[in-house]
Amino acid sequence: MSKPTLRPGSDEEWEALLQQLRQVPPTQPRPFFYTRVRARLAAQESAARSSWPGRLRRPAYVALLGLLGLAMSGDGVVLPPAAPHPASPANRPLAH
Repeated sequence: MSKPTLRPGSDEEWEALLQQLRQVPPTQPRPFFYTRVRARLAAQESAARSSWPGRLRRPAYVALLGLLGLAMSGDGVVLPPAAPHPASPANRPLAH
């Protein structure tokens, strides 16, 4: 791999560019920037508080989730077990 040759005076060009950048005054944010940022953060925080946990405080949601959990649990509390079909091999008498 070949090494690129340095141009003569490249260090001086960089120093001149950096000197120009140092003379540029720092930019200032637009008026009321921080006020708008704080207001946006407060709005996001209040929206996050009122999302899922806020809904659980309502009794209708709690009751609905409880019934859904009971129906989906599959432990047989809601419905009795189904009767076996008469033609099932389990219902045939054993031959000795």
